[in-house]
Amino acid sequence: MKKSYLFVTLMCSLTCLLVTGCKKKNNGVWDDNQSMGNYKRGSSNYWGEGGDLAQENRFSGPANEDFIPLKDEDLQSAFADGAIPQPKHSPGEPGSNLPGLDQFHAPMGEQAAIFRNVYFNTDDHILRGAEYMSTVDRIASYLKSHPNVYIFVSGNCDERGPEAYNLALGTRRANYIRTMLVQKGVDLNRIHTISYGKERPEDMGHSPESWSKNRRAEFKIYERQ
Repeated sequence: MKKSYLFVTLMCSLTCLLVTGCKKKNNGVWDDNQSMGNYKRGSSNYWGEGGDLAQENRFSGPANEDFIPLKDEDLQSAFADGAIPQPKHSPGEPGSNLPGLDQFHAPMGEQAAIFRNVYFNTDDHILRGAEYMSTVDRIASYLKSHPNVYIFVSGNCDERGPEAYNLALGTRRANYIRTMLVQKGVDLNRIHTISYGKERPEDMGHSPESWSKNRRAEFKIYERQ
């Protein structure tokens, strides 16, 4: 009888321990697993369809839909650097004393050594190298000593990113150069800007080296007789 009593007591104790253990698991580890399960079930929101967490180490760049298309007025105002106004008339327009852009030409001879391309970092419109700052200084000095020379500054980008985004970035790059020249004493009415975005690459390759050559500002000039 005593043995039966001890056996029943042991069984009851064991049952209580098992129940307590399961309860602890339900309140602890299982809740954590549920959280991870919810995360994995919603992982298509983080990693794309399929929910493969291994994709964490892959980066395919932003999708086109991540960029908001910009309107023309955005390119002319929100992305302009500084408060320096644009010339009253664009070349070739009625009231302008200049021909159209097709009459501006690439610098040659002595001018080619002065009006050299300047280059930008990825997704940046500020010149970072001392060499490029010196180029802008030389251009400003030349323009101040040659009052009949007018220039077009074109902003260019590499092939990455949507068209509207690159047009805006090209505008910022060209306007940044224009602002620097005006601050150095060049008449603002002699400096015009245009953005080509990614449409006129200098290098047709698809490597970081090629992209670095395409993130640039170029100069075309016209000398009025």
